[in-house]
Amino acid sequence: MTSTASQTSTQKSTWIALLVAVAFFMENLDGTVIATSLPQMAQSFGVEAVDLNIGMSVYMLTLAIFIPASGWMADRFGARTVFATAVAVFTIASVFCALSDSVLTFVLARILQGAGGAMMVPVGRLVVLRNTSKAELMRAIAVLTWPALSAPILGPPLGGFITTYASWHWIFILNVPIGIVALALTFWLIPNQRSDDRQGFDWLGFILTSIACAGLMYGLDLVGQTESDWVIGAGILAASALFFWVALRHSSNHPHPLPDLYGLTIQTFAVTMKGGSLFRTAVSAVPFLLPLMFQLGFGLDPFQAGLYVLALFAGNLAMKPLTSLVLRTFGFRNTLIGNGLFFVATLFGCAMLTPATPWPVIIVVLFLSGAARSMQFTAIGTMAFVDVPQDRMSGANTLFSLVQQITFGLGIALGAIALRLADAWLTPDIAGLTLQDFHVAFLIVGVVGLIGLYDSFALPHDAGVLVSKHRARARA
Repeated sequence: MTSTASQTSTQKSTWIALLVAVAFFMENLDGTVIATSLPQMAQSFGVEAVDLNIGMSVYMLTLAIFIPASGWMADRFGARTVFATAVAVFTIASVFCALSDSVLTFVLARILQGAGGAMMVPVGRLVVLRNTSKAELMRAIAVLTWPALSAPILGPPLGGFITTYASWHWIFILNVPIGIVALALTFWLIPNQRSDDRQGFDWLGFILTSIACAGLMYGLDLVGQTESDWVIGAGILAASALFFWVALRHSSNHPHPLPDLYGLTIQTFAVTMKGGSLFRTAVSAVPFLLPLMFQLGFGLDPFQAGLYVLALFAGNLAMKPLTSLVLRTFGFRNTLIGNGLFFVATLFGCAMLTPATPWPVIIVVLFLSGAARSMQFTAIGTMAFVDVPQDRMSGANTLFSLVQQITFGLGIALGAIALRLADAWLTPDIAGLTLQDFHVAFLIVGVVGLIGLYDSFALPHDAGVLVSKHRARARA
């Protein structure tokens, strides 16, 4: 009877993880899918394509602003209530996006969609963490990581395909049936857990953190633009840093701060926030740099470039069944260090690719890079929560979600800055980017990833052993 109950619990936690992963994929995909559809959308609205970049920016900004409040809302109103509301808001906002007939209505719909996504992602992860045993945590986190890895890769080509063979409206309409099914499954699978401790809402911490995050995301977006925008972006980033400093000072004096920084006192969580964030930033730069290098450096068309980048996605998928085996065999510390070094090596490999490189070699390099990034994301995402007490899980999860969202923006900014530096060093007199610029950019990103591994060496060899089981297996 106990075995049957355990099996039923495992199956339910797996279904919950799959449900949340689908919601994650929707949210992550809608952040990038419209990139290749902007020209057709601009034509529909009677504006220039560049005027619609705000549709991507406000979506990411809204996510950054509202994520800090997600944990408190789940604790206060119940995880199922908040998650179901977020899915419903995201789905309804998708309909509004499809019905938009002007830039203003589209931007307002994207803000509403971002608000839904900001609640959907962190609360969804919290649901999984609360309903998954330590023994099943690796499998659940592996399921949750694939949307973040695959959506930035699949988004642009999928958006281009839909726009070419149907209409840009279908990009958002496709969310509707997915959202309806997800909403129905939410009420079936997810218990409405809430905290017994009714904490007050830290309005000052929320406002300070939201302004800081919004400024950081907007500043990073400007840094990758023209030289004049870069100067403005640098100023906004400086102001954002000031707000972050004030928010940190405030959190140290508040009994229930937003966000809750308690997790940083736990070594395994702190490593994923510090060096782990730096490493995720390097990982997030790759989907930005590769398509540009294949088009501007190799002279390929967007479709050919997209086919090459899909090798990253294939590596992501191929690695998923092996992640638990790797962690059980080597443990978190050795996996983070060894796999991290291997991923950096693939970045240096990308810095040596040229149009003369045989296509099978390019595919192998990208496939291995995709596999390594998948393994690292799963290891970081799992280790973050192995030692966090259940009663502090909500705050730790909110902080993790917030920092993860920021690293996605940092990755694009890192790629843009690396290209700008390479262009200034190597080819200041040549208009446009050259293949050499991309090679140097990959080297810079690789060095950033290498630095991100520094605090993994301080981890004990038995870090997260209750989840990885690697020492228990060795003794047996």
